[in-house]
Amino acid sequence: MNVNLNASAKANAAERSLQPTKDALLSTLMNDYGDKIVQLAYMIVKDRGIAEDITQEVFLKAYRSLDQFRHESSLKTWLYRIAINESRKYLRSWSFRQIFSTFVSPKETVPEQVAEGNVESSVFKQLDQVHIAEKVMMLSPLYRKVMVLHYYEDLSIKEVAQVLDISEDAVRTQLHRARKHFRALCEKEGLEWN
Repeated sequence: MNVNLNASAKANAAERSLQPTKDALLSTLMNDYGDKIVQLAYMIVKDRGIAEDITQEVFLKAYRSLDQFRHESSLKTWLYRIAINESRKYLRSWSFRQIFSTFVSPKETVPEQVAEGNVESSVFKQLDQVHIAEKVMMLSPLYRKVMVLHYYEDLSIKEVAQVLDISEDAVRTQLHRARKHFRALCEKEGLEWN
């Protein structure tokens, strides 16, 4: 019994010695991927405040599960997977359905960033980005996810497949269909698609 108690004390001491490392890793992950996770969640739930709440939940879950991470994928794709799952969970939740059915939030826009050189071209570039983002937001959640992960987050086909837990061929098919729908939305609005 004394040996068992001693082994338990050693295990607790070892866990405490790993804690700063775990905390430091979480801090690094939050610094490296925090904004990207917020953007990803926002592209799914379309509400900045909820996206920030989801991001907190993502990092809380990551912290709790860090010792269970199997390194079968990168930490980035693992975090994106958690973010997508949490966003889906929110969309299925009672609170989302209640809010969505009774309240329409005002449209959010991309914050202004004016380049020092040519203000006019900067404004036109921003308008293009806003139009593109609006069209992406009009896509179905399925197509929006693959577009955001591949084009906005610059994930490879393989990484998108890992994040969404689907085959690479399925990602290619969804991207093809998403681009087709996106092109149709742009043409409907009279915007050029390259």
